[in-house]
Amino acid sequence: MQDLDFTIKFEATRGKSKRNNLLKQNIKEIHQRIINSFLDVIIMGELLQNDSLSGYDVIRIFYKKFGILLSPGTIYSVLYSMERNGLIEGKENSHKRVYNLTEIGEKTIKNMLNSIEEIQKFIRFALS
Repeated sequence: MQDLDFTIKFEATRGKSKRNNLLKQNIKEIHQRIINSFLDVIIMGELLQNDSLSGYDVIRIFYKKFGILLSPGTIYSVLYSMERNGLIEGKENSHKRVYNLTEIGEKTIKNMLNSIEEIQKFIRFALS
């Protein structure tokens, strides 16, 4: 009978562990989706805190901050798109291209940062 009690407790613990791992995996996937969807916004936020960044700097920041290694193709595609949309400006500097926020980009990211509560409300509404 004692073996049966141990088995039941072990199985219950193992089931809880599997659920916790599944929850952690789901949260990690959601974080990944948010990061991929908001690459431009995150880059503008980083540029607001730094004078200028190269594509390599952006890749390094994403790896250090989020533990995600993004490909150069992904980052440069977003940077070029942001540049075409007037959010950032790229300039050649010592054999590499560095990016700065434009006035439009700075206003855009500051407006987003000032709207965090509204964005959170919208997300709650969309998920309810």
